[in-house]
Amino acid sequence: QVQLVESGGGLVQPGGSLRLSCAASRSIFSINTMGWYRQAPGKQRELVAVITSGGSTKYADSVKGRFTISRDNAKNTVYLQMNSLKPEDTAVYYCYADSRGLASWGQGTQVTVSS
Repeated sequence: QVQLVESGGGLVQPGGSLRLSCAASRSIFSINTMGWYRQAPGKQRELVAVITSGGSTKYADSVKGRFTISRDNAKNTVYLQMNSLKPEDTAVYYCYADSRGLASWGQGTQVTVSS
């Protein structure tokens, strides 16, 4: 397990962009999978994007072409670049890490898309 801290959330207008950061307390080089979930009020938590230690990525259909997940092992940080934001993207976004069956979760960062 590692400690994860999200940042970068905020209020943005539709069509705008935000970049979320997930800072880990230790090296993420050997962590197999890291990614982002989100949960909107009254809805279930859903997987947004994942990235493996090998660099492969996967996205929810609802964000494909708009969101990009990346990792910087030197900075022990995972990013989620969010472009062309829509009101339905409004949610608390959570970073997670999965290493050999052990999961770690951040506390979340609020993203609100509204005009």
